[in-house]
Amino acid sequence: MASLLEMKEIFRNADAVCFDVDSTVIREEGIDELAKFCGVGDAVAEMTRRAMGGTVTFKAALTARLGLIRPSYEQVQKLISDNPPQLTPGIRELVSRLHQRGVQVFLVSGGFQSIVEHVALQLNIPTANVFANRLKFYFNGEYAGFDETQPTAESGGKGKVIAHLKEQFHFKKVVMIGDGATDMEACPPADCFIGFGGNVIRKQVKEKAKWYITHFDELLKELEEQ
Repeated sequence: MASLLEMKEIFRNADAVCFDVDSTVIREEGIDELAKFCGVGDAVAEMTRRAMGGTVTFKAALTARLGLIRPSYEQVQKLISDNPPQLTPGIRELVSRLHQRGVQVFLVSGGFQSIVEHVALQLNIPTANVFANRLKFYFNGEYAGFDETQPTAESGGKGKVIAHLKEQFHFKKVVMIGDGATDMEACPPADCFIGFGGNVIRKQVKEKAKWYITHFDELLKELEEQ
């Protein structure tokens, strides 16, 4: 197990940095915002709490929550235009600095592609570097389920994405940053996990992560020290 000093070394020399999106890169949880927007916020928030408790699989929880929300294509687009995701303070500067250093930045999310791509656009991250769940719609725009073949639709999916990236691009050092247990589980194959508690603190992550931060400035400082 790497020490904190070794982890900082890995971060400073990373080829790629993967960020979770909900409650990490953005301040809110996308699925809960979508549920509120569609008028079923309380019921879905209760399901989210149960899902975080680990009593149901990620896919089962996602299926149940989306079955309740049943968002149309129009509702998803309206949510993005009326209530765009709020970037977490410091993320824009951190991503920009990583890009300047030639580090590849990826967004790896259990959230939805259409929302995550909107976030990627604001951070100058190419859409090819976005891994998220895809909602499906019928021709009339009504909800038709989600793409269950995406790795992020499964428990352990973020680790599968990182393994795929390492294989495809031959990255030597990949860092995963996120607020949740699914992010922490992605290390390994990630070489280092940094827990983030700037928007919400998950007790399990705070207790188990060897490197835990509450502001992205802490990582910017780390890069400046080289």
